[in-house]
Amino acid sequence: MKYVHRELERKFLKMNANFKAILVTGARQVGKTTMLRHLAEGTDRTYVTLDNSAVRRLAKSDPVLFFQTYKPPILIDEIQKAPELFEQIKIICDESDEKGLFWITGSQQYKMMKEVRESLAGRIGILTLYSLSQREKAGIIPAEELAFSLDALLKRQKQFPKNDIVQVFQHIWTGGMPAVQELDSEMRNDYFNSYIETYLMRDAAEVGGVTDSIKFSNFLSACAALVAQQVNYATLAEAAEISEPTAKRWLNVLQGLGIIYLLKPYENNELKRLVKSPKLYFCDTSLCAYLSMWLSAETLMKGAASGHYYENYVVMELVKNYAYSRNKVNICYYRDDRAKEIDVFIEENDAIHPFEIKKSANPDTREVKKYEVIDKASLHRGAGGIICMCEEVIPVDNENCYIPSNII
Repeated sequence: MKYVHRELERKFLKMNANFKAILVTGARQVGKTTMLRHLAEGTDRTYVTLDNSAVRRLAKSDPVLFFQTYKPPILIDEIQKAPELFEQIKIICDESDEKGLFWITGSQQYKMMKEVRESLAGRIGILTLYSLSQREKAGIIPAEELAFSLDALLKRQKQFPKNDIVQVFQHIWTGGMPAVQELDSEMRNDYFNSYIETYLMRDAAEVGGVTDSIKFSNFLSACAALVAQQVNYATLAEAAEISEPTAKRWLNVLQGLGIIYLLKPYENNELKRLVKSPKLYFCDTSLCAYLSMWLSAETLMKGAASGHYYENYVVMELVKNYAYSRNKVNICYYRDDRAKEIDVFIEENDAIHPFEIKKSANPDTREVKKYEVIDKASLHRGAGGIICMCEEVIPVDNENCYIPSNII
Protein backbone atom coordinates (compact mmCIF):
# COMPACT_ATOMS: atom_id res chain seq x y z
CA MET A 1 0.00 0.00 0.00
CA LYS A 2 1.42 3.37 -0.98
CA TYR A 3 1.90 6.03 1.67
CA VAL A 4 -1.23 8.02 2.56
CA HIS A 5 -0.47 11.61 3.54
CA ARG A 6 -1.76 12.43 7.01
CA GLU A 7 -3.42 15.65 8.10
CA LEU A 8 -1.26 15.66 11.23
CA GLU A 9 1.95 16.13 9.19
CA ARG A 10 1.46 19.92 9.00
CA LYS A 11 1.05 20.30 12.75
CA PHE A 12 3.88 17.87 13.52
CA LEU A 13 6.41 19.70 11.34
CA LYS A 14 5.44 23.04 12.84
CA MET A 15 5.85 21.60 16.33
CA ASN A 16 9.20 20.07 15.32
CA ALA A 17 10.51 23.57 14.59
CA ASN A 18 9.52 24.76 18.07
CA PHE A 19 10.03 21.84 20.48
CA LYS A 20 13.06 19.69 21.31
CA ALA A 21 10.90 16.59 21.63
CA ILE A 22 7.55 15.61 20.08
CA LEU A 23 5.41 12.71 21.24
CA VAL A 24 2.81 11.22 18.90
CA THR A 25 0.28 9.09 20.76
CA GLY A 26 -2.55 6.95 19.45
CA ALA A 27 -3.79 3.38 19.28
CA ARG A 28 -1.63 0.59 17.93
CA GLN A 29 -1.44 0.28 14.15
CA VAL A 30 -2.95 3.69 13.26
CA GLY A 31 0.20 4.76 11.38
CA LYS A 32 2.28 6.73 13.90
CA THR A 33 5.60 5.11 12.95
CA THR A 34 4.80 5.08 9.23
CA MET A 35 4.13 8.83 9.28
CA LEU A 36 7.28 9.68 11.22
CA ARG A 37 9.53 7.40 9.15
CA HIS A 38 8.10 9.00 6.01
CA LEU A 39 8.89 12.48 7.37
CA ALA A 40 12.40 11.32 8.33
CA GLU A 41 13.26 10.07 4.82
CA GLY A 42 16.44 11.66 3.48
CA THR A 43 17.64 12.73 6.93
CA ASP A 44 20.19 11.26 9.35
CA ARG A 45 17.57 10.54 12.02
CA THR A 46 18.18 7.24 13.84
CA TYR A 47 15.23 4.85 14.19
CA VAL A 48 14.89 2.47 17.12
CA THR A 49 11.94 0.47 18.40
CA LEU A 50 11.46 -0.63 21.98
CA ASP A 51 9.44 -3.60 20.75
CA ASN A 52 12.91 -5.13 20.25
CA SER A 53 13.66 -6.94 23.51
CA ALA A 54 17.44 -6.39 23.40
CA VAL A 55 17.04 -2.68 22.73
CA ARG A 56 14.40 -2.45 25.46
CA ARG A 57 16.70 -4.12 28.03
CA LEU A 58 19.44 -1.59 27.27
CA ALA A 59 16.99 1.33 27.51
CA LYS A 60 15.65 0.18 30.87
CA SER A 61 18.99 -0.78 32.43
CA ASP A 62 21.28 1.98 31.14
CA PRO A 63 19.60 5.04 29.53
CA VAL A 64 22.95 6.89 29.27
CA LEU A 65 24.53 4.06 27.27
CA PHE A 66 21.33 3.81 25.21
CA PHE A 67 21.74 7.39 23.96
CA GLN A 68 25.47 6.92 23.42
CA THR A 69 24.53 4.01 21.15
CA TYR A 70 21.50 5.65 19.49
CA LYS A 71 22.35 9.33 19.20
CA PRO A 72 19.84 12.14 18.56
CA PRO A 73 18.25 13.15 16.30
CA ILE A 74 16.31 9.98 16.92
CA LEU A 75 12.90 8.39 16.40
CA ILE A 76 11.97 6.16 19.36
CA ASP A 77 9.05 3.80 18.84
CA GLU A 78 6.78 2.64 21.71
CA ILE A 79 8.40 4.76 24.42
CA GLN A 80 5.97 3.49 27.08
CA LYS A 81 7.96 0.24 27.18
CA ALA A 82 10.96 2.04 28.72
CA PRO A 83 9.85 5.06 30.78
CA GLU A 84 13.36 5.07 32.26
CA LEU A 85 14.42 7.01 29.14
CA PHE A 86 12.39 10.10 30.02
CA GLU A 87 14.84 11.44 32.60
CA GLN A 88 17.79 11.14 30.22
CA ILE A 89 15.78 12.76 27.42
CA LYS A 90 15.17 15.68 29.79
CA ILE A 91 18.90 16.00 30.50
CA ILE A 92 19.82 15.95 26.78
CA CYS A 93 17.10 18.52 25.99
CA ASP A 94 18.41 20.83 28.72
CA GLU A 95 21.97 20.57 27.40
CA SER A 96 21.04 21.46 23.81
CA ASP A 97 19.29 24.33 22.03
CA GLU A 98 18.54 22.18 18.98
CA LYS A 99 14.87 21.62 18.09
CA GLY A 100 13.42 18.30 16.98
CA LEU A 101 15.99 16.11 18.74
CA PHE A 102 13.48 13.45 19.76
CA TRP A 103 10.56 12.06 17.79
CA ILE A 104 8.69 9.65 20.03
CA THR A 105 5.66 7.39 19.61
CA GLY A 106 3.56 5.83 22.34
CA SER A 107 0.40 3.76 22.21
CA GLN A 108 -0.43 3.56 25.90
CA GLN A 109 -1.50 6.87 27.36
CA TYR A 110 -2.84 5.22 30.51
CA LYS A 111 0.39 5.57 32.54
CA MET A 112 2.80 7.09 30.05
CA MET A 113 1.37 10.61 30.13
CA LYS A 114 2.03 10.93 33.87
CA GLU A 115 5.72 10.18 33.24
CA VAL A 116 5.82 12.66 30.34
CA ARG A 117 4.27 15.49 32.35
CA GLU A 118 6.59 14.92 35.30
CA SER A 119 9.82 14.57 33.30
CA LEU A 120 9.41 16.69 30.17
CA ALA A 121 7.09 19.57 31.06
CA GLY A 122 7.81 22.53 28.80
CA ARG A 123 10.19 20.53 26.59
CA ILE A 124 7.81 18.30 24.67
CA GLY A 125 4.95 18.80 22.22
CA ILE A 126 2.20 16.18 22.35
CA LEU A 127 -0.01 15.15 19.42
CA THR A 128 -2.59 12.41 18.87
CA LEU A 129 -2.91 10.45 15.64
CA TYR A 130 -6.12 8.55 14.90
CA SER A 131 -6.79 5.96 12.20
CA LEU A 132 -7.32 7.28 8.67
CA SER A 133 -10.11 9.79 8.21
CA GLN A 134 -12.39 9.62 5.19
CA ARG A 135 -10.63 12.79 3.95
CA GLU A 136 -7.20 11.15 4.13
CA LYS A 137 -8.44 8.02 2.38
CA ALA A 138 -9.86 10.19 -0.41
CA GLY A 139 -6.63 12.19 -0.64
CA ILE A 140 -8.45 15.44 0.18
CA ILE A 141 -6.84 17.67 2.80
CA PRO A 142 -8.54 21.10 2.63
CA ALA A 143 -6.28 24.10 3.12
CA GLU A 144 -8.97 26.07 4.96
CA GLU A 145 -10.06 25.26 8.48
CA LEU A 146 -13.52 23.74 8.93
CA ALA A 147 -16.09 26.52 9.42
CA PHE A 148 -19.88 26.40 9.46
CA SER A 149 -21.07 29.58 7.78
CA LEU A 150 -22.99 29.03 4.54
CA ASP A 151 -20.22 30.62 2.46
CA ALA A 152 -17.50 28.50 4.09
CA LEU A 153 -19.47 25.27 3.64
CA LEU A 154 -20.29 26.03 -0.01
CA LYS A 155 -16.61 26.68 -0.70
CA ARG A 156 -15.54 23.50 1.11
CA GLN A 157 -17.98 21.19 -0.68
CA LYS A 158 -16.40 22.03 -4.07
CA GLN A 159 -13.40 19.93 -3.02
CA PHE A 160 -15.44 16.79 -2.32
CA PRO A 161 -17.49 14.35 -4.43
CA LYS A 162 -21.21 14.05 -3.69
CA ASN A 163 -22.27 12.27 -0.53
CA ASP A 164 -23.07 8.61 -1.19
CA ILE A 165 -24.48 6.32 1.50
CA VAL A 166 -22.91 3.16 0.04
CA GLN A 167 -19.47 4.78 0.08
CA VAL A 168 -20.02 6.19 3.57
CA PHE A 169 -20.90 2.78 5.01
CA GLN A 170 -18.04 1.17 3.13
CA HIS A 171 -15.77 3.63 4.94
CA ILE A 172 -17.50 2.95 8.27
CA TRP A 173 -17.17 -0.82 7.82
CA THR A 174 -13.58 -0.69 6.51
CA GLY A 175 -12.52 1.88 9.09
CA GLY A 176 -9.17 3.64 9.05
CA MET A 177 -6.53 1.13 10.12
CA PRO A 178 -3.97 1.38 7.27
CA ALA A 179 -3.29 -2.38 7.26
CA VAL A 180 -6.98 -3.20 6.69
CA GLN A 181 -7.60 -1.00 3.66
CA GLU A 182 -6.82 -3.57 0.97
CA LEU A 183 -7.96 -6.73 2.79
CA ASP A 184 -11.01 -8.79 1.86
CA SER A 185 -13.63 -9.58 4.52
CA GLU A 186 -11.97 -12.88 5.53
CA MET A 187 -8.55 -11.30 6.05
CA ARG A 188 -10.12 -8.29 7.77
CA ASN A 189 -11.71 -10.61 10.35
CA ASP A 190 -8.37 -12.39 10.84
CA TYR A 191 -6.63 -9.02 11.23
CA PHE A 192 -8.94 -7.80 13.99
CA ASN A 193 -8.88 -11.15 15.77
CA SER A 194 -5.08 -10.94 15.81
CA TYR A 195 -5.17 -7.23 16.75
CA ILE A 196 -7.30 -7.97 19.82
CA GLU A 197 -5.25 -11.00 20.88
CA THR A 198 -1.72 -9.73 20.22
CA TYR A 199 -2.06 -6.03 21.04
CA LEU A 200 -5.20 -5.19 22.91
CA MET A 201 -5.30 -8.04 25.42
CA ARG A 202 -1.58 -7.77 26.10
CA ASP A 203 -1.62 -4.00 26.52
CA ALA A 204 -4.71 -4.15 28.74
CA ALA A 205 -2.91 -6.64 30.97
CA GLU A 206 0.27 -4.55 31.09
CA VAL A 207 -1.25 -1.14 31.77
CA GLY A 208 -4.58 -1.97 33.38
CA GLY A 209 -3.91 -5.20 35.20
CA VAL A 210 -6.63 -6.99 33.19
CA THR A 211 -6.11 -10.71 33.76
CA ASP A 212 -9.38 -12.34 32.67
CA SER A 213 -9.27 -12.32 28.87
CA ILE A 214 -12.72 -13.91 28.46
CA LYS A 215 -14.45 -11.29 30.60
CA PHE A 216 -12.48 -8.52 28.90
CA SER A 217 -13.53 -9.86 25.50
CA ASN A 218 -17.17 -9.80 26.65
CA PHE A 219 -16.63 -6.28 27.92
CA LEU A 220 -15.32 -5.17 24.50
CA SER A 221 -18.39 -6.61 22.80
CA ALA A 222 -20.66 -4.88 25.34
CA CYS A 223 -18.97 -1.55 24.57
CA ALA A 224 -19.58 -2.12 20.85
CA ALA A 225 -23.26 -2.81 21.56
CA LEU A 226 -23.54 0.57 23.33
CA VAL A 227 -21.86 2.59 20.57
CA ALA A 228 -23.09 6.21 20.31
CA GLN A 229 -25.03 5.86 23.56
CA GLN A 230 -24.54 7.17 27.08
CA VAL A 231 -22.16 5.07 29.13
CA ASN A 232 -24.06 2.70 31.42
CA TYR A 233 -21.61 1.04 33.79
CA ALA A 234 -24.27 -1.31 35.18
CA THR A 235 -25.00 -2.69 31.69
CA LEU A 236 -21.30 -3.10 30.88
CA ALA A 237 -20.63 -4.77 34.23
CA GLU A 238 -23.53 -7.19 33.84
CA ALA A 239 -22.49 -8.18 30.32
CA ALA A 240 -18.92 -8.98 31.41
CA GLU A 241 -19.85 -10.35 34.86
CA ILE A 242 -17.67 -7.81 36.64
CA SER A 243 -18.29 -5.09 39.22
CA GLU A 244 -19.23 -1.55 38.21
CA PRO A 245 -15.92 -0.11 39.55
CA THR A 246 -14.08 -2.68 37.40
CA ALA A 247 -16.20 -1.69 34.38
CA LYS A 248 -15.25 1.94 34.94
CA ARG A 249 -11.55 1.05 35.24
CA TRP A 250 -11.61 -1.10 32.12
CA LEU A 251 -13.33 1.66 30.15
CA ASN A 252 -10.54 4.03 31.23
CA VAL A 253 -8.00 1.46 30.03
CA LEU A 254 -9.66 1.33 26.59
CA GLN A 255 -9.71 5.11 26.46
CA GLY A 256 -6.01 5.26 27.37
CA LEU A 257 -5.18 2.73 24.65
CA GLY A 258 -6.96 4.86 22.05
CA ILE A 259 -9.67 2.27 21.38
CA ILE A 260 -12.70 4.27 22.53
CA TYR A 261 -13.52 7.96 22.64
CA LEU A 262 -15.71 9.32 25.45
CA LEU A 263 -17.63 12.42 24.37
CA LYS A 264 -18.15 14.58 27.44
CA PRO A 265 -21.53 16.14 28.25
CA TYR A 266 -21.83 19.92 28.06
CA GLU A 267 -21.35 21.73 31.37
CA ASN A 268 -22.52 25.25 32.13
CA ASN A 269 -23.73 26.90 35.32
CA GLU A 270 -26.53 28.69 33.45
CA LEU A 271 -28.04 25.41 32.27
CA LYS A 272 -29.34 23.27 35.13
CA ARG A 273 -30.18 19.57 35.29
CA LEU A 274 -27.55 18.48 32.77
CA VAL A 275 -26.49 14.83 32.67
CA LYS A 276 -23.01 13.85 33.79
CA SER A 277 -22.43 10.64 31.77
CA PRO A 278 -20.27 10.68 28.62
CA LYS A 279 -21.27 9.03 25.34
CA LEU A 280 -19.25 6.08 24.06
CA TYR A 281 -17.72 5.99 20.58
CA PHE A 282 -15.07 3.78 18.98
CA CYS A 283 -12.04 5.58 17.54
CA ASP A 284 -12.18 3.11 14.65
CA THR A 285 -15.64 2.09 13.43
CA SER A 286 -14.35 -1.06 11.75
CA LEU A 287 -13.17 -2.56 15.04
CA CYS A 288 -16.59 -1.77 16.51
CA ALA A 289 -18.33 -3.47 13.56
CA TYR A 290 -16.07 -6.51 13.92
CA LEU A 291 -16.91 -6.84 17.63
CA SER A 292 -20.64 -6.72 16.83
CA MET A 293 -20.21 -9.20 13.94
CA TRP A 294 -21.43 -6.99 11.11
CA LEU A 295 -19.93 -9.07 8.32
CA SER A 296 -20.34 -6.63 5.42
CA ALA A 297 -20.86 -2.93 4.76
CA GLU A 298 -24.26 -3.71 3.22
CA THR A 299 -25.63 -5.56 6.27
CA LEU A 300 -24.32 -2.81 8.54
CA MET A 301 -25.94 -0.10 6.40
CA LYS A 302 -29.31 -1.89 6.49
CA GLY A 303 -29.05 -3.04 10.11
CA ALA A 304 -30.83 -1.72 13.19
CA ALA A 305 -27.63 -0.11 14.51
CA SER A 306 -26.80 1.82 11.32
CA GLY A 307 -27.83 5.18 12.80
CA HIS A 308 -25.51 4.66 15.79
CA TYR A 309 -22.58 3.77 13.50
CA TYR A 310 -23.29 6.79 11.32
CA GLU A 311 -23.24 9.03 14.40
CA ASN A 312 -19.96 7.42 15.53
CA TYR A 313 -18.47 8.10 12.10
CA VAL A 314 -19.48 11.79 12.08
CA VAL A 315 -18.32 12.43 15.66
CA MET A 316 -14.91 10.84 15.01
CA GLU A 317 -14.46 12.75 11.74
CA LEU A 318 -15.00 15.94 13.76
CA VAL A 319 -12.62 14.75 16.49
CA LYS A 320 -9.92 13.94 13.91
CA ASN A 321 -10.41 17.25 12.11
CA TYR A 322 -9.87 19.28 15.27
CA ALA A 323 -7.01 17.08 16.54
CA TYR A 324 -5.07 18.14 13.41
CA SER A 325 -6.35 21.70 12.94
CA ARG A 326 -5.01 25.08 13.98
CA ASN A 327 -8.11 25.84 16.01
CA LYS A 328 -8.67 24.81 19.60
CA VAL A 329 -12.25 23.74 20.28
CA ASN A 330 -14.25 21.84 22.86
CA ILE A 331 -16.39 19.01 21.46
CA CYS A 332 -19.22 17.77 23.67
CA TYR A 333 -22.92 16.88 23.58
CA TYR A 334 -25.99 18.31 25.30
CA ARG A 335 -28.52 16.34 27.29
CA ASP A 336 -30.72 17.34 30.22
CA ASP A 337 -32.68 15.24 32.70
CA ARG A 338 -35.79 15.52 30.51
CA ALA A 339 -33.96 13.59 27.77
CA LYS A 340 -33.66 16.63 25.51
CA GLU A 341 -30.47 15.97 23.56
CA ILE A 342 -28.35 17.71 20.93
CA ASP A 343 -25.80 15.36 19.36
CA VAL A 344 -22.79 17.68 19.17
CA PHE A 345 -21.77 21.07 20.54
CA ILE A 346 -18.57 22.56 19.14
CA GLU A 347 -17.42 25.43 21.36
CA GLU A 348 -15.07 27.77 19.51
CA ASN A 349 -14.18 31.36 20.41
CA ASP A 350 -16.97 31.49 23.04
CA ALA A 351 -19.60 30.47 20.47
CA ILE A 352 -21.53 27.19 20.53
CA HIS A 353 -22.10 25.52 17.16
CA PRO A 354 -24.92 22.96 17.61
CA PHE A 355 -25.41 19.92 15.37
CA GLU A 356 -27.81 17.04 15.00
CA ILE A 357 -26.59 13.94 13.16
CA LYS A 358 -29.11 12.12 10.98
CA LYS A 359 -28.64 9.17 8.61
CA SER A 360 -31.15 10.68 6.23
CA ALA A 361 -30.81 12.69 3.04
CA ASN A 362 -33.76 14.89 4.03
CA PRO A 363 -34.07 15.27 7.82
CA ASP A 364 -36.91 17.17 9.45
CA THR A 365 -35.98 20.87 9.60
CA ARG A 366 -37.73 21.10 12.98
CA GLU A 367 -34.67 19.43 14.53
CA VAL A 368 -32.98 22.84 14.71
CA LYS A 369 -35.70 24.10 17.10
CA LYS A 370 -33.81 22.25 19.83
CA TYR A 371 -31.02 24.79 19.55
CA GLU A 372 -33.19 27.46 21.20
CA VAL A 373 -32.01 26.07 24.55
CA ILE A 374 -28.73 27.90 23.87
CA ASP A 375 -30.50 31.24 23.36
CA LYS A 376 -32.62 30.79 26.49
CA ALA A 377 -29.46 30.46 28.55
CA SER A 378 -28.04 33.71 27.12
CA LEU A 379 -25.14 31.84 25.52
CA HIS A 380 -23.62 32.87 22.18
CA ARG A 381 -24.84 30.59 19.41
CA GLY A 382 -22.73 30.16 16.28
CA ALA A 383 -23.69 28.66 12.92
CA GLY A 384 -24.87 25.06 13.17
CA GLY A 385 -27.12 22.64 11.38
CA ILE A 386 -27.91 19.02 10.65
CA ILE A 387 -25.04 16.79 9.50
CA CYS A 388 -26.66 14.20 7.27
CA MET A 389 -26.65 12.25 4.01
CA CYS A 390 -27.77 15.20 1.85
CA GLU A 391 -25.74 15.63 -1.35
CA GLU A 392 -25.11 19.36 -1.08
CA VAL A 393 -25.12 22.18 1.46
CA ILE A 394 -28.64 23.62 1.82
CA PRO A 395 -29.63 26.48 4.16
CA VAL A 396 -32.33 25.64 6.72
CA ASP A 397 -32.52 29.19 8.11
CA ASN A 398 -30.16 32.09 8.77
CA GLU A 399 -28.13 30.12 11.33
CA ASN A 400 -28.32 26.50 10.17
CA CYS A 401 -27.63 24.32 7.13
CA TYR A 402 -28.04 20.78 5.99
CA ILE A 403 -24.37 19.68 5.88
CA PRO A 404 -23.24 16.62 3.86
CA SER A 405 -21.34 14.39 6.26
CA ASN A 406 -18.56 13.64 3.78
CA ILE A 407 -17.32 17.27 3.76
CA ILE A 408 -16.72 17.36 7.54
